[in-house]
Amino acid sequence: MNLLVLITFLPLVGAALLLFAGRQAQTARWIGLGFSAATTVLAFMAWNQFAAGPQGHGAVFGSSPLAISVPWIEAGKFKVNFAMDVDGISVFMVLLTGILAPIAAAAGFGIERNPRGFYALYLLLLSGMYGTFVAEDLFLFYVFWEVMLLPMYFLIGIWGGPKREFAAIKFFLYTLAGSVLMLGAFLAIYFKLGTFDISEILVRQADIYKGEPATRLTLFAALFIGFAIKVPLFPFHTWLPLAHVEAPTPISVILAGVLLKMGGYGLMRMAYPWFPDAVVTAWPWLATLAVVSIIYGAFVAMAQTDWKKLVAYSSVSHMGYVILGLSALTNEGVTGAVLQMFSHGLLSGMMFLLVGVMYDQVHHREMARFGGLASKLPKYTFIAMVGFFGSLGLPGLSGFVSEMMVFFGAFGSKLPDAKLYTIIGTIGVVMGAVYILVMIQKIFLGKPKEKHEHELHEPSVREWLMLAPLGVLSLVIGVWPRVAVDIIDPSVRAFTALFASHVK
Repeated sequence: MNLLVLITFLPLVGAALLLFAGRQAQTARWIGLGFSAATTVLAFMAWNQFAAGPQGHGAVFGSSPLAISVPWIEAGKFKVNFAMDVDGISVFMVLLTGILAPIAAAAGFGIERNPRGFYALYLLLLSGMYGTFVAEDLFLFYVFWEVMLLPMYFLIGIWGGPKREFAAIKFFLYTLAGSVLMLGAFLAIYFKLGTFDISEILVRQADIYKGEPATRLTLFAALFIGFAIKVPLFPFHTWLPLAHVEAPTPISVILAGVLLKMGGYGLMRMAYPWFPDAVVTAWPWLATLAVVSIIYGAFVAMAQTDWKKLVAYSSVSHMGYVILGLSALTNEGVTGAVLQMFSHGLLSGMMFLLVGVMYDQVHHREMARFGGLASKLPKYTFIAMVGFFGSLGLPGLSGFVSEMMVFFGAFGSKLPDAKLYTIIGTIGVVMGAVYILVMIQKIFLGKPKEKHEHELHEPSVREWLMLAPLGVLSLVIGVWPRVAVDIIDPSVRAFTALFASHVK
């Protein structure tokens, strides 16, 4: 069986198995973890198979040895293929999903309320995420995109915090609004070109309403907003902090680590390469939104008293770097954007786990009520510093490499006022250091602010097995980024080549 098909649909086998697993909570947990871990193995196999090919193979979506395409739906002129493939960008996102999948599943072991239902929905969500990253047909892509929506709605709405229903509804409505815009753009492109094939649309992108720049700009705007909601980019971000705060820890990990990356991936795969002329025209708006997201997210994070909400707003800031690097249309900037998505996936997932580990002990997230954790829990403090300093952009960790490549690429862009936007964007780095250091001071340094009901203890073996791999991977990327850059580079060069004739 094709490896990409197996990765995508194996979680559904686990979800179906859970229906017959009885009501034993521990059985449900191990089934969820087992099938999640199996996809991790398959994701590394896909990465290895892709990386082992000749230099530049699979640089263009639809040309790798992992590709599969068979007729799926035919009704007159309406034809849909079951087509899957990866390139250097999407295989990176598949790997990120595979890394976080079993970690989030293990984080759910503490869930007592109907674990069988939780893991069945979680595996369905996992299938939707993998499918979105490997779909080569627009119809199939949209199916998987929508498949993600329903399980996430219930995972937040049933297993979330006190305001879970409102958070779930807000998430659902925002994402659905973006999906409607995307669907409208997809249909407009289909009726013009007569195909749903993503690779074919890329080859024929100049024919999408050729000679109608206003129409092309409108379609680009529809796709951009649809994906920007998922990123989330200012001002489409307001669903995110509430969803993060109310979601249980494993879902916060997946939400920040993987789901936000689907917005950036959609922009790289569809919106930008299909409308290169519109991207160049809209550059001032794109750069402004990116810079505002970077600075606004950092300033709002500084104002938070809830530890988890601070981490949530930091995601708004860090995903702004992705849009800045991507919109710069340089090899360095786009590579930095892809690395930033991967790095943020590792580090944001790690930070939410760190918050969850402490919340399970003290049952609150108010930073003002902590203090002195470094003296009480030195091991926990050590692993926490890796996650938080990685997010801050400390050299030697992945956050530094990705952010510097974004700024280097944006500063060297030939687009108007690129240097000015880049210089303004660096304010976010300074403010990011401020809110991270203030948070560390409040929680880990000084004297304890209050006596806790139970004696605090270091992370358990299970919690160490969740946290350590993320820290190690961030260190590997930070010290030796070539392990990732060499895979990304051919696809990034193919991407930026599309804009060469439009950027003067």
